[in-house]
Amino acid sequence: MLYWLRGAKYVISIVALSMVSYHIYTALFGAPDALTFRAVHVAFALVLAFLIFPSRGLELDKPDVSGVLLAALSVVACGYILWAQEYIDNRMMMVDDLRGEDWVLGSLMVVLLLEATRRAVGLALPITAGAFLLYAVTIGNADTAQLMEQLYLGTEGIFGIPVSVSATYVMLFILFGAMVERTGTGRLFMDFAMAIAGHTAGGPAKVACITSGMFGTISGSAVANVMTTGTFTIPLMKRIGYPPAFAGAVEAVASTGGQIMPPIMGAVAFVMADFLGISYMTVIGYALIPAVLYFLAVFMCVHFEARRLGMRGLPKADLPRLLDVLKERGHMFLPLVVICAFLFMGYSAPYSALAGIASVLISAALRKNTRVELTPKNVVEGFIAGARNTVTVALACGCAGIVIGVISLTGLGIDFTSLVLKVSQDTLIMALVLTMCAGIILGMGLPTTPAYVVQVSLLVPALAKLGVALEAAHMFALYFAILSAITPPVALAVYAANGISGAKLWETGVAAVKLGATGYIVPFMFVFGPSLLLIGTPMTIATTAVTAIIGVVCLSSGLAGFLVAPLQWWQRISLVGAALVLIKPGLTTDLIGIAIVAFVFATNFALKKREDAAASAGLSNP
Repeated sequence: MLYWLRGAKYVISIVALSMVSYHIYTALFGAPDALTFRAVHVAFALVLAFLIFPSRGLELDKPDVSGVLLAALSVVACGYILWAQEYIDNRMMMVDDLRGEDWVLGSLMVVLLLEATRRAVGLALPITAGAFLLYAVTIGNADTAQLMEQLYLGTEGIFGIPVSVSATYVMLFILFGAMVERTGTGRLFMDFAMAIAGHTAGGPAKVACITSGMFGTISGSAVANVMTTGTFTIPLMKRIGYPPAFAGAVEAVASTGGQIMPPIMGAVAFVMADFLGISYMTVIGYALIPAVLYFLAVFMCVHFEARRLGMRGLPKADLPRLLDVLKERGHMFLPLVVICAFLFMGYSAPYSALAGIASVLISAALRKNTRVELTPKNVVEGFIAGARNTVTVALACGCAGIVIGVISLTGLGIDFTSLVLKVSQDTLIMALVLTMCAGIILGMGLPTTPAYVVQVSLLVPALAKLGVALEAAHMFALYFAILSAITPPVALAVYAANGISGAKLWETGVAAVKLGATGYIVPFMFVFGPSLLLIGTPMTIATTAVTAIIGVVCLSSGLAGFLVAPLQWWQRISLVGAALVLIKPGLTTDLIGIAIVAFVFATNFALKKREDAAASAGLSNP
């Protein structure tokens, strides 16, 4: 048995390294035709999934006979695409009849993908894909031959846009994130955040915000981000007095927000640029102000909660000094600079990711204290970790391809658009609420990129039909694809955080929704006021940004129940109301919001003065 397990680990490592080598080669020298490239990507993901994830139980990397058999069948099902390439290229889609092997291997492919996804991701996504397949053959009245052809023999189904995104962009950026982690850059992010905010009120929670934002923009996975940074920040938050549920919620919300934080946005920025036919830099511009508002809200919620509970930061003597951190490890920021520089110069996203990976190795070699991390073993393990981390995304993208294939074949997207228009009675706000709910449901259990791609196919057309700017519609879909990670009941980032904090699911879920409240509001605001997306005159954009920032601070204060002193119930309601009108662009709403804020601040400040005076009187007259 021991020899079997050792052999399995060697095989997993060899497959993972082969996957990395293949994608680096194609990024450097160009990929083969789309169907072949994507089929090879899915084959690697399926084989690794069946070897890594057991059919049941929790022990990874211990494949049983069924896992080995399914891995071999995966090679056959995907290998057929390569073997029969000439036949596939020459046949007429939706006209020529399917061969027997097309039926057998296509059906096998669907079953293998659903089973591998169940093992690696969980039940939610395979059930969703299965429901769409059931819809196609029942209510959708799809021809089964056409459905099989759509899913297996073309680039509109399993090997469609989501898998293309996974193979082209996500794989390399996940590999970049794995190499960053292996060479000690994660420690740089943590020490950097500790030096800046560790000594302030609620310092560890603020450290979680900063670190998760920095790491999350690279990792592209809220769950991976929680497990990477949360193992350090959550125990620290609990140590200074935050309740376990709040500590877990802070990490989950901050880790989720990392995927909307420029410059990389977990690779989804490149996907959006492709969909909209615009530059990557334009997408970054759209994302900038909403991302700042999101993290400012979390940061201020943490601050006000700490002040309300009377918390202090960590002793400065226990914290790293900023200058020392930058002096010892500051050069490890170079890979982020390299990626941004290559993107700014117009290089493709895959090539920029490769440059970033190379710069990680070069940066680590520059100084003695980081050179110790640069061992052959560490580099190889980083490559293997990158391939392993890609598996769940690739399989989720394959299942998303099933959903999109069904939507395309049956016209479900058009039907959904008509349904939204009918139910909302052409009222935009109602259509937005319906789209938000559908987006959160569709995004549950999905990594960000496939969740966004599915929503682009199903939800964005309905918003565009109601006159929403295409840029705002795409950003709206992206936000709720991401927020599904912290929205109960299927809140994967919350599950991950609970595993570290030991809190109850619903307590953490409610706290996460409260902390992430700005994320649920801002998408509505940039639909009605695109200036939040840097669309408009400089004066309009500046005014909108400033008032939105004030609104976000007011919302955080009202939800936490503290401003400069504890807030009374009517002050909390007033601040939340002021926040909503301030975040909405417009001169009238801005004036109303500022007036409410001024009144609440004056009354709360007066209360603080009275409390301070009473405390002073009590000390002088014991």
